[in-house]
Amino acid sequence: MTALRSFASTDRFLAEIASPASLRPGYVLLGDEAFLYQRCRQGVLAALAPPENRDFSLSDLDLAETSIFDVLDRAQTPSLMAPFQVLFVRNLKSLYGRGSKKEEFAAIDAYFRSPNPGAVLLFVADHLRIPTDLRKMDYQDKERYDRIRETLGDWCGFVELARVDENDAIKWCLAATEARGIRFDPDAARELVDALGADMMLVASELEKLCLYVAGREPRITLGDVETMVLAAKQRTLYELTDAISQRDRTRALLLLHGLLNASDGGEDAAIGHLYMLARTFRQMLIILEKNVRDSRAIWAVLWQGFRMPPFAAEDLIRQARRYKSRRELTRALRLVARADLELRSSPANKLLVLERLVLALATEPTHPTYTPIHQFAMEL
Repeated sequence: MTALRSFASTDRFLAEIASPASLRPGYVLLGDEAFLYQRCRQGVLAALAPPENRDFSLSDLDLAETSIFDVLDRAQTPSLMAPFQVLFVRNLKSLYGRGSKKEEFAAIDAYFRSPNPGAVLLFVADHLRIPTDLRKMDYQDKERYDRIRETLGDWCGFVELARVDENDAIKWCLAATEARGIRFDPDAARELVDALGADMMLVASELEKLCLYVAGREPRITLGDVETMVLAAKQRTLYELTDAISQRDRTRALLLLHGLLNASDGGEDAAIGHLYMLARTFRQMLIILEKNVRDSRAIWAVLWQGFRMPPFAAEDLIRQARRYKSRRELTRALRLVARADLELRSSPANKLLVLERLVLALATEPTHPTYTPIHQFAMEL
């Protein structure tokens, strides 16, 4: 696979640990990019903790449960059962909490002045978020990064697990499928990466599903395959629909509605599912408006786990929510969706007509300051 800039730090790390001559006694894995972390961990295990010795040579420790003194003591003590010790140490942020931690850092300095040659310490600093462009790092994360470098930089190698650039993610997808003898259409690869916000753990998981999906037929992944198999790709059209609605663009909204239905496996029969997603999206916008959310980082604090949108949609949804002047407009939208849901469950002659009327009503500026309340809902709002 061609070297990719986003993978450069992990590539250097994996090359370094492969040779005893270049292996350092300690490393800090900086960042919350889980895909790159797993890549590093798998490389460490393959090079330094083979399966036959892994039960005796691998330790997963957490500084929230184990003191740094106990961690260092374990690293310093040779194992009778394995020739080499690998210690992953999570929760590094515990060392940088309240207090000076002078004794802790003194113990770290003392260990690294005379480290055990038969052990490697890998500190995991996944409380940091490192963007693709380091110059755009959040100020607080930059302070934490600098503090770790000041205290551990003299002894440990630093591996930056930054967000993967979208173009690099696309190239990775193309190379990964090529290695399996499968052709991945470039526009399909871009849609996959865009729909998942270049979240590499999700990209890798969905790519595996796509490879299994095309097994037994022509070894090629098309844009249609991505739109069929990847939920986030379907959701993209939904967010484009709510964008047209929030801009009161009725023509575009109707075109997107028809596109959404045509792309659905069930066509018109998937109408209730689309209504559920519309209601969910308007509820998200209502919370965003009420909490006055202005950036995508703040959105995760107000939307709970299981009620969040895909990463690619965060900024778009904030922008859409701010087009509504008041909470009343969004509650009106929820009432309209609920009314359409009741109508669909009453077996109408034409489901498409129900959806078209709903979209036109949602995309129309309300003419009355007050709205007639609905006292019965078939859908939980």
